[in-house]
Amino acid sequence: MTHEMTHEKAPTAPTTEDTARLEADVAEASQPFRRLQEQMHRVIVGQQELLDGLIVGLLANGHLLIEGVPGLAKTTAIASLAKGIRTEFKRIQFTPDLLPADLIGTLIYRPSHGDFVVKTGPIFSNLILADEINRAPAKVQSALLEAMQERQVTIGDETHPLPEPFMVLATQNPIEQEGTYPLPEAQVDRFLMKLLVRYPNRGEERQILDRMAKTSTDLEIEAVVDPSDIARARALVDRIHVDERIREYIVDLVVATRDPAAAGLDFAELVEFGASPRATIALLLVAKARAFLAGRGYVVPQDVKDAAPDVLRHRLGLSYEAEAEEKTADDLVSALLDHVPVP
Repeated sequence: MTHEMTHEKAPTAPTTEDTARLEADVAEASQPFRRLQEQMHRVIVGQQELLDGLIVGLLANGHLLIEGVPGLAKTTAIASLAKGIRTEFKRIQFTPDLLPADLIGTLIYRPSHGDFVVKTGPIFSNLILADEINRAPAKVQSALLEAMQERQVTIGDETHPLPEPFMVLATQNPIEQEGTYPLPEAQVDRFLMKLLVRYPNRGEERQILDRMAKTSTDLEIEAVVDPSDIARARALVDRIHVDERIREYIVDLVVATRDPAAAGLDFAELVEFGASPRATIALLLVAKARAFLAGRGYVVPQDVKDAAPDVLRHRLGLSYEAEAEEKTADDLVSALLDHVPVP
């Protein structure tokens, strides 16, 4: 990622007429995504943060890392998202014996023609579920993460662009340490957000029991979003207005992760390294996507605060002291949000 030294001015404040027009466009274009949420709730009980995160990632054109213990509907939620969108969907089960060619494809020799032909792999799809990504060896993870970053793959001497929209949703299990290959920090940084899937509360657990305790669950999801809806929504997300003070707030949050002491925070010894400039960009994009999903043409500080845990938790390197004190990245992000002044 290159960072040019030009200092572009933030977009000027829109006129009242511009704002009204944008609000109307956003209200209309966000309808399919609210219908998508409703369709997903036909299958998924609760887990509002997860479902919001999946749709926000789609709107922000980013890839997602989803972590949770087995049985919390991670895979089901992703499959329901895919069913609600009229696009191609592939599920790839990551295992220790998976090879890069199994993912991206390979060249196959044709004796009858005396040449090689390209056989593309499952990554040539719109939505990719990379199930249990941390169970595959590093070279397979690298092949996937390179495709995520470049949105193209090289097979033989030829480079092949990946289809649009292209979104990778990777799941990992936090408790299965044996036979897993942890993702390197530099590669984890390429995920727009890391979503944590939590246990349902008691009321939700009862709903799950009533709805799912059958030998056959017939829960159909209607496809309500087209690729054209996604393209139009993303164009509007780019137009969402962000006030100068909110832009400064985003920069303040990210800079404070790199030098907590300078920001007046007392956890400098708990942080090995702070968030990269990718985090600054991601915070703005996710805040804009959240505003769009709420039907607004402008970002409010709460959009940034809601986005911060998902955007920052996998971008903070915690020290041994943090592990000794049983502090998590979420604890530090929470302290950060409490301390940095809100505009």
